[in-house]
Amino acid sequence: MARRARRHRPMAQINVVPYIDVMLVLLVIFMVTAPMLQQGVDIELPKAPSQALPDATKQVEPIVVQVGADGRFYLKPVRVPIDDAALTETVRRQRARQPGRPVYVEGDRSVAYERVVAALVLLKNAGVEDVGLLTEPPAEPQEP
Repeated sequence: MARRARRHRPMAQINVVPYIDVMLVLLVIFMVTAPMLQQGVDIELPKAPSQALPDATKQVEPIVVQVGADGRFYLKPVRVPIDDAALTETVRRQRARQPGRPVYVEGDRSVAYERVVAALVLLKNAGVEDVGLLTEPPAEPQEP
């Protein structure tokens, strides 16, 4: 009986299981880290009686300058601090593109008042005449 020699053929299929494993691991990593990413700066606004913003400002995205607890300026929603000259120039450019765009200042309640005033001065230098200050409504007193 003669034995036949079998020819070894290379496998023509790609094994995709390792690629699927890597993709699932990456998916889990992104799902875990995505909630940790935060846009903007945590600002604890002062409480004051105020009214809601008019509906006209909801149609146009307002320019919001944040003054963080550390006294640095931020342009919402970016979380990177911005220096005085860049703030003035950025607001000037944004207002040139959309002249009626409202401008608001969000100052942290623990920041020195002079930093909020400095933001107002920078906005005036950028050509902004009307600036709103954002606050939170005071907490309702709890009835016993």
